[in-house]
Amino acid sequence: MNQAAEAFLNDIWCQITAIYEKESQRINELQDRSRLQAGVKDYLKVAWKKGKFNWAQGKIHIDVYEPFSWSDSSYTYEAGTYIVELTEEILMHEFFPALCDRMNKLFRSDDYGSHFFDYQFELVFEFEWEQSKLRHAQSLLNEEKLQGLKQTLDIFIDTKILSDLPVLPHKNDEFFFAHHLMNPELMEQKREVIEPLIQRLSDKLRTNKERSDTWAYYYTSAFKKWAEERFLNQYFERTGLFGSGMVLKNEAERNERYVQELDFFIYAALQVGSKEPDTREKYLKLAAQLGSEQATRYLNEGSGRFENTCKSSLIQASANDIMQTMEIHIVSEEEAAYGEALDFINQLLQQGFPKAYKLKFKLKSKDKHYLPLKKLAKSSLHQFFAHAIRYPALFPQLAAYAELAMEEFAWYPDVEPGEKSVMPGTYAVFGLGIFSDAYFPLVQRYMELVDTEHQSAQDGYAQAFIEAHGLTAAHMPVFVSILLGGGQSAKPIKNIAIDTPELADALLRELATKEDYEREAVLYRIFGSNKKLAQAAKKELPPLKERLEQLLKLY
Repeated sequence: MNQAAEAFLNDIWCQITAIYEKESQRINELQDRSRLQAGVKDYLKVAWKKGKFNWAQGKIHIDVYEPFSWSDSSYTYEAGTYIVELTEEILMHEFFPALCDRMNKLFRSDDYGSHFFDYQFELVFEFEWEQSKLRHAQSLLNEEKLQGLKQTLDIFIDTKILSDLPVLPHKNDEFFFAHHLMNPELMEQKREVIEPLIQRLSDKLRTNKERSDTWAYYYTSAFKKWAEERFLNQYFERTGLFGSGMVLKNEAERNERYVQELDFFIYAALQVGSKEPDTREKYLKLAAQLGSEQATRYLNEGSGRFENTCKSSLIQASANDIMQTMEIHIVSEEEAAYGEALDFINQLLQQGFPKAYKLKFKLKSKDKHYLPLKKLAKSSLHQFFAHAIRYPALFPQLAAYAELAMEEFAWYPDVEPGEKSVMPGTYAVFGLGIFSDAYFPLVQRYMELVDTEHQSAQDGYAQAFIEAHGLTAAHMPVFVSILLGGGQSAKPIKNIAIDTPELADALLRELATKEDYEREAVLYRIFGSNKKLAQAAKKELPPLKERLEQLLKLY
């Protein structure tokens, strides 16, 4: 081998092995390693980056993880004077083959342990001169390790995914399982193969909000990675800032297999869309550019499963179940118009239209009405239901809508995910509960269903309820349920007093069947603290005094 090439190789190899020694110690100390992770290391980039003023005064850069385009976390080292002797011919015919040979032997060995290297590995080499740049890459595959991973994955699916509850996979396995599903070397990339497995684990995790959300994040991220790295790069050139734009390649440059993969790409778009609606729309538009009639139909009409339009002298409405959107234009601001709109929405939900939809609401009137709750987002959905609630004759339709829409751990996408996110049916339920006591049982069902750990918009509902209805002994059951439906950050209610024996007795009856933590939560919302309750009891006369003292014992 050329002496300069050999010196360059020895310098680089010395640094690589030193890095790997440290990485090996770290990896070996990892606890609870997933059985689905064949290994950790799957990438190495070796580069000579030219100097700012003189190309030969640059540095060696080594990356053991694939770097982001906007960051530089390379290990950097000085090189010897041999660097000026290296030509493209020497590098490509002597240096790089020798580097590949060493790396291939190390990759297939257990020098750093059996879990150090993944079953596949990409080796990248770059070299910059003053006016030119050389780049070459080599992919390595450990077929034996790949087959072992396939067997492990098959066993995992049989024993942890398809098995009945209470059997669940370990939390650490879910990330790798999601990404293995999107790996064509491990799983056939067909909807009928992948969807049942995703749905099975989703069903098993449904009652655990945190794990369910994490699993949804893992598999939607895996779909997105497959779409971006395995599909789109074959057919589109990236343009714009950070490569966010896409321009279709010439037909001669495209992979001819796209017709076979296009259906799976559309399926991936739908899965990603549950978390990223804008990405779903982008992917479907790209699929349409590739000639997909299905993608075009999805964008314009939806799946075709629903009667998705309604036009009359009062309203114009349309719906798209794939995009999870509705548009309602109120032509005439009157009760009958909102009645038609509610009929349109309710019929769609009865047929299985997504409950978590986004609404585009138009009306001729310039008036904008909202419910009297400060924590609710002033979204189009909120506005529509606040307008409809003005007509008492529509209360039964609004209640029917709420019953159809309410679903635990589901959210309207009318705002960015956060403290103003609410469960489907919220605006209808809150309006009915404020304007009519006939729907108190509906409010109670809502409060029992709402996710108090992840939704806080209902925290102010107790105050709105008191301002609308006051507080009587008959109101106590629904009032206590509203308090228990509040989140941990809910504050005490203003301008409320348990100032009659009847109210105190009603409160005691409701608390008698509650757990200790529930009693404390209710009393805190009403009195603020046990000290304030004690002060109130001290000031009152019997029989109210005795009732408040009984409440104090429950605090």
